[in-house]
Amino acid sequence: MNTLKVICEDKESLEFNLQKVADLAYETLGQKERLLIEVAFVSEEEIREINKEQRNIDSVTDVLSFPYLDGIKGEVLTPAHFGEESEEDGFLLGSICICLQRAKEQAVEFGHSLEREVCFLALHGVLHCFGYDHIEKADETEMMGIAEKIMEKLNLKRTY
Repeated sequence: MNTLKVICEDKESLEFNLQKVADLAYETLGQKERLLIEVAFVSEEEIREINKEQRNIDSVTDVLSFPYLDGIKGEVLTPAHFGEESEEDGFLLGSICICLQRAKEQAVEFGHSLEREVCFLALHGVLHCFGYDHIEKADETEMMGIAEKIMEKLNLKRTY
C-alpha cells in the first residue's frame, strides 16, 4: 500500500495517531508513491536551539519542518523528484520537530485538546514538507483550507 509513513521513535506518535494525520494528508494531496516523513518530539530547549541554528531565531516555537524538496507544492510526487534518494520503504519527504510542552500550552490557550493541537502541528509540518507555506496571505489561505479539511476528517476541527 502506498502511503506517507511516519518514522518516529517517540511513543507520542502512537498516542496522537500521527500516522492517520499523514495518511489523510497523503490522500487529500493525491499522492501515489511510498513516502516517508520523520517526526521527533523535542524539548523547549532543543527546539529553541534548532530554531536558532536553522533559522537564526533565538526562541521557542511549536513546530519546525525541514522539507527535503523545493518547489513541489501541488505536485504529485514521482521517483524523478527524488533522483537517487530512495529509502528501502519509500522516498524521504522531510523531517518535523514538535515541541510537546509548547503544544500543551497552546491547547490550553486555544481551549481544545492536546490531541487536536499535536495533530494540527504535525499536519502543519507535513504540509510544509509538501511545499505549502503561509508567507503570503493567499498561500496561507490555501494551506489552512487544506489543513482544516483534513482536521475535519479526523474529527478534530476547530472548536472556536
